[in-house]
Amino acid sequence: MPKLVLLRHGQSQWNLENRFTGWWDVDLTEKGEGEAREAGKMLAASGIAFSECFVSVQTRAIRTLWLALAEMDKCWLPVTRDWHLNERHYGGLTGLNKAETAEKHGADQVHIWRRSYDTPPPPMEKGAEFDPSVDPRYTGLDVPMTESLKLTLERVLPYWTEAIAPKLTSGENLLIAAHGNSLRALVKHLFDVPDEMITGVEIPTGNPLLVELGGDLVPTAVRYLDEARAKTLPDLP
Repeated sequence: MPKLVLLRHGQSQWNLENRFTGWWDVDLTEKGEGEAREAGKMLAASGIAFSECFVSVQTRAIRTLWLALAEMDKCWLPVTRDWHLNERHYGGLTGLNKAETAEKHGADQVHIWRRSYDTPPPPMEKGAEFDPSVDPRYTGLDVPMTESLKLTLERVLPYWTEAIAPKLTSGENLLIAAHGNSLRALVKHLFDVPDEMITGVEIPTGNPLLVELGGDLVPTAVRYLDEARAKTLPDLP
């Protein structure tokens, strides 16, 4: 029975500042580094024998994985980085303070941009201050200018199907370090969460979500390793 762990990065600087982050590359705070190390300690204590790790190309997720692997004494594990696991692109909201944006546009409108399944925020203008399209890690890529959770799932799912699912099917245990929305997209797929309910799924920073998988990669059990910081778990299919 393969095991999959989904690990959201530790607190980032823009998490702390309550800013929309998306594809912009920010680092972990000191608290975020601590969360990553604690995640590694919990994973070490779990005794799971991981064969490979997957991570986005964003610094906060990569450093979370590094710190966790160091605590696990597993820095030698193979790691695959891929932009398909990046956070959702928040478009023109990127860099803005969430509370100030709610004051300007109304809390209801900001809630729709943040939490609706298929309504993306306003697109980012090309060449804007936080436009990631000039970043060399995205050379040759048609970087999106905004994404809803639905669009995020549409880029995450093919990567899951082609690169990750076959390894789980063969019995490997895998660790994915990524972001709140790319992991929510995977949770929606794995647990067949309805569109109107996925908006309420919260994934805490630095708390490994352990998913045990049965035939056809259908979840048979799920739990957060840190029960004290656990959020509501998705229902099993």
